[in-house]
Amino acid sequence: MSRTRLERVRAAVGITALALQQIEDDLGVDDVDQEELAAILRELIEDTDPPGGFIPAVAQLVTTAARRAEQIEPDRDGGASCPLHEAAALLTDDAGQRLIWAARALADTRRPA
Repeated sequence: MSRTRLERVRAAVGITALALQQIEDDLGVDDVDQEELAAILRELIEDTDPPGGFIPAVAQLVTTAARRAEQIEPDRDGGASCPLHEAAALLTDDAGQRLIWAARALADTRRPA
């Protein structure tokens, strides 16, 4: 018996939620220092080995949804696809950049003056 597409998506989202919970749990322990926190933040955004980094992967998923929405929107007016493209841009441009800034700030504070 094959699973439906929606069931596969639900399962994948569940796995992702568990993985994110593990990261959150790891961030919550007392022995995470600023160097390790900076490295974790960089891991969420780094796109040096595509599709490396969580944020770029989510942005790519949203962009794929936007492209599909463009094809199936009844009026082709961008009512669905435009907000999806904007969300993808916010992920990479805004959220991603802020993670980079935070990681740099943490890394910079450990350097001797």
